[in-house]
Amino acid sequence: MTGRRPAWIHPDFRLIEGEGLFGWPELAGLAVPTGGVVQADRPSRVLAALAAAEAAGQGLLLARGAADPDGWQPGQGFSVTLESSGTTGAPKRLCHDFDRLRGRLRGVAEEGARWLLTYDPGAFAGLQVMLTAAAAGSLLIALPGAVSGGGGIAGLAAAARRHAVTHVSGTPSFWRAFLMALGEAELPLRAVTLGGEAADQPLLDRLAERFPGARLRHIYASTEAGALFAVADGRAGFPAAWLDEAPDGLALRIADGVLEVRSPRAAPGIADAEGWLTTGDLVERQDDRVLFVGRLDGLVNVGGVKVSPEAVERRLLAVGGVADAAVSAVPSPITGHLLTATIVPAPDVDVEVLRAALRTATTDLPPAARPRALTFAHHIPLSAAGKKSRKGAA
Repeated sequence: MTGRRPAWIHPDFRLIEGEGLFGWPELAGLAVPTGGVVQADRPSRVLAALAAAEAAGQGLLLARGAADPDGWQPGQGFSVTLESSGTTGAPKRLCHDFDRLRGRLRGVAEEGARWLLTYDPGAFAGLQVMLTAAAAGSLLIALPGAVSGGGGIAGLAAAARRHAVTHVSGTPSFWRAFLMALGEAELPLRAVTLGGEAADQPLLDRLAERFPGARLRHIYASTEAGALFAVADGRAGFPAAWLDEAPDGLALRIADGVLEVRSPRAAPGIADAEGWLTTGDLVERQDDRVLFVGRLDGLVNVGGVKVSPEAVERRLLAVGGVADAAVSAVPSPITGHLLTATIVPAPDVDVEVLRAALRTATTDLPPAARPRALTFAHHIPLSAAGKKSRKGAA
């Protein structure tokens, strides 16, 4: 591909991808597949494909995994089709206008800003980070395929130290693993951002204490709804006052315990006749706050009782000495499913003392919500999207 640099790539933008260094001339020299379908496994490939599709006025499918069009047609004009992560089920494809995709990006240059890419480059969150760095003329550090697996996150921590990274955005699951991999090493972070999963209060507190000079935000967005809002007050959830007056042109409401949104940045054709889109996120209003408590499609049937593994997981994460936790459902011939928990202890924690504390922390839960087995591990495996897999819930 050759051509003029697009307006959304600042001339000072640089990408370090593994051992390679890319500016616009290097991106422009990359070969881009014809037909509008690209395997979105590397940020350099994704950025080059975006520029080529825009120049050609053609639709683009960012395929996560094998680049199989599976009947996809590019349509008329430049647009970007994304595939959701499929954390709790089959992935979905959503088509976004490029301007809508970049709707909340500020593109404000910060001198010396160095971003670490922790998300899949074909994911909505990954694109937000890449496009933000590109527009601002920042340096972007990427290790393709590093997130899935604990060893990869150790590599990201090493890269963050080596390049003195200043801006990191990742899922809460990523941040727990990243903190363990980072240890006591210094990192000059100016911005700490969480997204992709609900941010729990213990993690927000740990990050605020670990990086006191950094701006701390958690962002709520999805492939379907686009970028919605950011919370920067250091508290989990979002202000209940936003149900009456939400920021950034949004409208929010709770229907049968599920958050619904009306957003100018949502993918077209997915909202109801009045513009409302159900997010599938279960929420609870507690005093001046709305807290996320799980996913509607993640509820598990345990002996006829619907249980949220995420809600139980947050209970375990709040126990002192727990660095990370994952609650999963396993089949049971008697109750349909049972919950089990995998725990990553913090360094130098007595496992038997921690086991007793975890049991105590769940005694007031309904019997169906109490994990029947506790397993201790060194890390929790993550998907390429930086999330714990929830597939198999029913």
